Amino acid sequence: MLEQMQKKVLVREGALRQVIPMRHCHEALIDFPVVVTIPLLWGDHDAFGHVNNLVYLRWCETARVEYLIRVGLWVSLPPAGIGPILASITCDYKRPLTYPDTAYIGARVTRIGNRSFQMQHRVVSKALDAVAAEVDSTIVALDYGLNKTVPVPERCRKAIEELESRAAGA
Repeated sequence: MLEQMQKKVLVREGALRQVIPMRHCHEALIDFPVVVTIPLLWGDHDAFGHVNNLVYLRWCETARVEYLIRVGLWVSLPPAGIGPILASITCDYKRPLTYPDTAYIGARVTRIGNRSFQMQHRVVSKALDAVAAEVDSTIVALDYGLNKTVPVPERCRKAIEELESRAAGA
């Protein structure tokens, strides 16, 4: 298992992008080709004394955007041309997180359809050494000029397959 963790993945530390060995992350993220590292902030807490549920979704958004940049599906803002739009998202919260801690958020595509694809995210707590949340989302390819869904571009399909095959060690 440790040999598998030596694979390299993209990890975003603050504003810097760098490729570092997987051993710096968590074994629950071995199959995730994109992992972002986000320190918890004191202000992420809500009145219940733990990180607010919405914050987990923001972290997943950050990982999702990083993934979409990597596969060439991210668009400049304001959006024009063909780009992604979030159609649905669900989150299964496993553990509450509290400051201080660091969250590792993995992103991977689990299915590519004609006009959409499924993305899975996993939130892992460094302090707890455990999975804190599992998140699933559906992303649709949208022509922003026409405001209509379109097939996922072939170049993006290939980039997703390449990125995912590298994570699987294929």
